[in-house]
Amino acid sequence: MVSLSVVEGGYPPVSVPGIAHETDGIGVRMRPVAEPDLAMFRRFCTEPGLIGLDWGGFRDPGAPVRRFAVDGWLGTEDGRLVVEAGPDATAAGFVSYRAGQYAPRATYWEIGIALLPQWRGRGVGWRAQALLCDYLFAYTPVQRIQAGTHPENVPEQRSLEKAGFRLEGVVRACEFRAGQWRDGYLYSRLRDDPSPWD
Repeated sequence: MVSLSVVEGGYPPVSVPGIAHETDGIGVRMRPVAEPDLAMFRRFCTEPGLIGLDWGGFRDPGAPVRRFAVDGWLGTEDGRLVVEAGPDATAAGFVSYRAGQYAPRATYWEIGIALLPQWRGRGVGWRAQALLCDYLFAYTPVQRIQAGTHPENVPEQRSLEKAGFRLEGVVRACEFRAGQWRDGYLYSRLRDDPSPWD
């Protein structure tokens, strides 16, 4: 049995099949959520600042466990996959996807990422988001994947651009955070946009 305790740099590796990509000597793996990952998910619900600017107050720490019991976080409308990095395949955070729709036949995915602080700024984020796009384009028929970020989150803006996303513009007053309504930046990547791996 795998211990739920934190290891140096993240959470211990879990033996679950996944997909991986390595560039410039940095390997990132994406896999389904496993029961030992739920301790990390609970931390994101209850530790102020752990999720960075996306902290929206305390959340139900039991919600990740209940959701895992329903579908293992692999829903048809939304889901999460664990991001592993480093030579030991340490759980570094997770990526998420959620379905949206502009018109009856114009569905899209909106993606997000949450990395533990020690894995930020190391090239894991853009690789994980690019890998998630490859996965969603390969196994779902969507034409568009989009992602939003905060104007002050310059590292995530660079990460999205490295992952093949393009800035579309500012979405005004789209988020209530830290006591006020704030703007966001909207990025997108289309199925036929150039791959970041090329």
